[in-house]
Amino acid sequence: MSVVVQTQIAVKKLIPIFLFAFIALSIFSSGKVMAQGNLLITPRRVVFEGKKRIQELNLANTGKDTATYNISYKQIRMTENGQFKEITQPDPGQNFASDYLRFFPRRVTLAPNEAQLVKMQLIKTNLLQDGEYRSHIYFRGVPKEKPLGEHEDGSETKFLSVSLTPVFGITIPVIICRGESTAQVSVSDLELVKGEGQAFKLKLKFYRTGNMSVYGDIRVDYISPEGKLTQVGLVKGLAVYSPTASRTFRMKLDQKTGVDYTKGKLHVVYSRQKADKGSMLCEAELDLH
Repeated sequence: MSVVVQTQIAVKKLIPIFLFAFIALSIFSSGKVMAQGNLLITPRRVVFEGKKRIQELNLANTGKDTATYNISYKQIRMTENGQFKEITQPDPGQNFASDYLRFFPRRVTLAPNEAQLVKMQLIKTNLLQDGEYRSHIYFRGVPKEKPLGEHEDGSETKFLSVSLTPVFGITIPVIICRGESTAQVSVSDLELVKGEGQAFKLKLKFYRTGNMSVYGDIRVDYISPEGKLTQVGLVKGLAVYSPTASRTFRMKLDQKTGVDYTKGKLHVVYSRQKADKGSMLCEAELDLH
């Protein structure tokens, strides 16, 4: 995805000045595939636990043009409202994983419909203490640059053309787990909120304790006064990263026929994903009035 904004400024002679503004966007989506622009990445998170020493990420270019990406690390803090902020020093109780990982290659160029593997390897394992280590691997698009003074139509101009080229990137969490997890999570403070167009949203808050992050899916069922159960909400892949103690989250509820949000109750279950045996992490209910 690219956007070019041209601003023409009258000048007596052409001055070969080009300005490039780079905007990096991190997108966290549900499912096993992470996609932004024309880049698809599988899986969407990497976890080293047990005896795992090597992991692979599959990159695929689904666009019509050749694309190049630089690969590096970002260190990220999760805020109470679920936003991500880049940091340089770990917060108390947080450990970065980047010092214990290496990956290859550090730059990839993909032709249309081409795929390539990025290999990640765990190193210096003798220095790892029990607990969780987390960093985010960052795939940053490299913009295509034209030679200075080049015009697309080859004609002379008395105007200065300024191009603003956003460059999109994706971050993938990479987590190292050592020892037994003492992580626990609860969900409470449920509140039904009416949004735009009379749509309903459920506001809820997760509280996490222990030495590691929690990660799973949220399922919301509506239970009518007669006891009929209807699924009205599902969010896959929601994390509360260590050392964040709580996270507030809002999710849209389905507007299904026969669901009356003025009575009955909502039952919320936060559970591990099927790949992690799907066991329940916590649950809560909200009585509707």
